This record gives sequence, structure tokens and C-alpha cells, in this order.
Amino acid sequence: MQRNFVLTDVMKTGYHSDLEDFIQMHSLQGQQFDMTGEYYTLHNYDLDSYDRRFAMVHVSEANMRLTENKEFYVELHRRLNLLKSQGFVFIKATPWESLHNIVTNPEFPDLPDLQHVKWSGGVSWFWFYMHRKHKDKKYDFDHGEKHFDFLYLNKLARGHRQRLFEKMQPYLHNSLYSNWEKNVKLPREYELPWAKDYPKRGLDQDIYEKPYNHSKFSLVSETNDTNDEIFMTEKIWKAIIAKHVFVVHGNFLYLQKLREMGFKTFATYFDEGYDQEIHQRLRIEKITATCRQLLSSNWQDIYLQTQALRQHNHDTFFNKEKMSLEINKTLNLFLEFADRC
Repeated sequence: MQRNFVLTDVMKTGYHSDLEDFIQMHSLQGQQFDMTGEYYTLHNYDLDSYDRRFAMVHVSEANMRLTENKEFYVELHRRLNLLKSQGFVFIKATPWESLHNIVTNPEFPDLPDLQHVKWSGGVSWFWFYMHRKHKDKKYDFDHGEKHFDFLYLNKLARGHRQRLFEKMQPYLHNSLYSNWEKNVKLPREYELPWAKDYPKRGLDQDIYEKPYNHSKFSLVSETNDTNDEIFMTEKIWKAIIAKHVFVVHGNFLYLQKLREMGFKTFATYFDEGYDQEIHQRLRIEKITATCRQLLSSNWQDIYLQTQALRQHNHDTFFNKEKMSLEINKTLNLFLEFADRC
């Protein structure tokens, strides 16, 4: 049995308890993880007894309030140097963001003069987070009656989202859709009833049945449409939990990755060729063509024919053992990085 110690938040500015829950969901054989988010309790541990020692530094939008505080960085550097002298290796943890956003956003500073691995959420973080949030909830999804074509939610303004949104304009007259950039909101009756105002932040991972029950298809607008990573957020998992038929505007080979993870997609019932299109603008053209195809389809037949598929996806999502396999892949990256250092 190899013993691993993880300081899950060097400065305690992130979500260390969530990270600890995430790591505890692993099913790696021969690996034990002891964890704390409290830097000032390290003296309580026999650090020399561990095979590997990890320290996570959280970098998130919520921490941008600290970027101009010189005292914060002085203390961060002091802790990092001391941890390095004690044999720690470092993880720059941004599970809520894609690697693309980490690399391209200057507000996400690198760790100073330290070898480290960058960890974005990949495909495992939001699966874990949404599984934990919804596994004990009871929902009333009913796909027998549909009033709208697409459920199409756009939050933060991103270039790829705006490009698809413009292309989709002729096909949204009977859809539920939002777009912050255009100040377009869902009708209030389809927003979260427990939200006091339009939910700009903090409620993204909540699920309300009504918009899924009354719309035929989810057009999932993911965080990125890049070709060098696949980043899955709550957007796809909400559709799967709701047993909704979906089209995804996301990364190259996004659907292929879903299938590799044990899920099923809808290529038998409509064109999913957009997933193999490497050029982002052509991908948008093919997604739009697929949506046009869906508008002329018999949605009742699709829901009847995909009942077993959609139930399979729902059950796979809530399968703890399958989820742990993806968490294992994340932790193996950390272990391999430590062994190379």
C-alpha cells in the first residue's frame, strides 16, 4: 500500500472539502490518500512516512480579488518554498475551468519558479460534483408533452457561443433560450422557482424539471469548442439526468469521449457528424444542420425509440463505480507526475 498525503489548499482560498470528497471517490488499488486543507496543521502529520506529498494551489475567478494583494503573494511564496523543501510536489488546481481558460486567461497566474502540473476539471470533476449534488434527489421528469423545440442556455459570453447563436436565430422562434450578451432570458416560469432573481451565479448546477419536460431537445452550449482537450460541465449532465435528447456544441470528439466513458449518443436517430468536424466554424454549420433535421423530425418517435438509451445514460451517470474510473485517471496523472519529479 502506497501512502499519499495531500494538502488540498495551500492558502485555503478554494474548495478543499470538495476536493477531498472528489479524491475519496477513487477506486485505485494499493493507494491511500490522507488529506487536509489546513496548512497550519501539517505539524500533526509524519510527512516523512508518506510515499508522495502533494500541495494544491487553487486558482479561480473567485480568488481574483487577491491578485493585487502583495502580502498574499509573499505568504504564498513562503509556504511554497517551505513545502518544496519538505518534498512536496505541486498541483495548480482549477477544476471549475478548462485547461484552455487557464492557459489563455492572464488572470490565472502560474506558480512562481516551481515545477507543477496543471489540473482542470476535464471530464471527471463535474461528473463527481453533479453526482454528489443530485444522487439523493427525486425528480419528476415527464417527456410525454412538449411545447417547445430546443432548450438552449447561453450564460457567459464566449465567441463560439455567439457564433452558433447567430446561426441558430432562424430556428429558435419556438424554443426556450437565453443569452446574457443579448440580454435574453427564459420566461420567468421556466427559471428556478427558488431563485429570487435571474440566477447569474451560484445556481448553475441546480435542476428544474419544467424546461426539460416542455422542450424536445437540449442544445448544450459548452464552455469551449477547442480541439486540444475535452471539458465537460454541468450542462451535459443536467440533460442526462433529465433523460433529455441532446446535441452538444463543445470540443472536438466530445461525443466520442462520452461513449468511451460508457454513455450512449444518438447517431442512430439523427446526424452527429458534427462531432468529427475539427474546424470550429464548420462544426457550427453541421450542428445547425442537425438542429434543422431535428425540427423536421417526429420527436415522439425519437423519445419512444431512445427510451432505453436515455435510461442507460441516466443510470451510468449515477453509477459510482463508473464515475470512480474517471477519477482514477485524474489521480493517476498526479501520481505519475510525482514519480517523475
